[in-house]
Amino acid sequence: MIKILLVDDHAVLRSGLKMLIGAQKDMLVVGEAATAEEALDLALTLDFDLALVDLSMPGMGGIALVEQLSKLNPACRVLVLTMHEDEGYVKRVLQAGAHGYLLKKAADIELLSAIRSVYEGKIFVDPAIAGFLLKELAGRKPEKERKDPLLTEREREVLALIARGYTNKEIADQLFISVKTVEVYKAKLKEKLRAKGRSELVRAARELGISP
Repeated sequence: MIKILLVDDHAVLRSGLKMLIGAQKDMLVVGEAATAEEALDLALTLDFDLALVDLSMPGMGGIALVEQLSKLNPACRVLVLTMHEDEGYVKRVLQAGAHGYLLKKAADIELLSAIRSVYEGKIFVDPAIAGFLLKELAGRKPEKERKDPLLTEREREVLALIARGYTNKEIADQLFISVKTVEVYKAKLKEKLRAKGRSELVRAARELGISP
């Protein structure tokens, strides 16, 4: 039986995942957390085999959580479930100690397959973005990237949505923040990336591997 800890700040998504996992004969959800801090508290006492973690949460970010979980419980496996498709995120997450990276748009059967693969000791990367890693393993350099200006997870999320053509209102709705907060993040991005407008932010996103 694969004992799973769910970590996601959206209650509806957690409920759906719990129903899907609960319908499997070889899986069981033994704990739920809405924040990274709650997950770390549970990790101290909960007996679980695998943590299914969302990257984008309030407070401590998902990558920091992955690092802490790996330190607290080296035996546990970590599968990240996220909307981020850029290769830079994949590398950072795996370097932090995760064992799997799956996009939220994946089908139910793909999620279940990923859980089983990671539990069995394998490294799983969503097929939609695995090609980049294979190129690196083969010794071929990826496309030239601009030096990462140490963007925060939230800044990278906003930049990714800008690159996809989202308006400020759409970004706010997607990330559950205010339009004013989006504007603040855009101002920070322009400063860090030395971009004068949206078109230059989109170009910077592509150079960083944060592209649509």
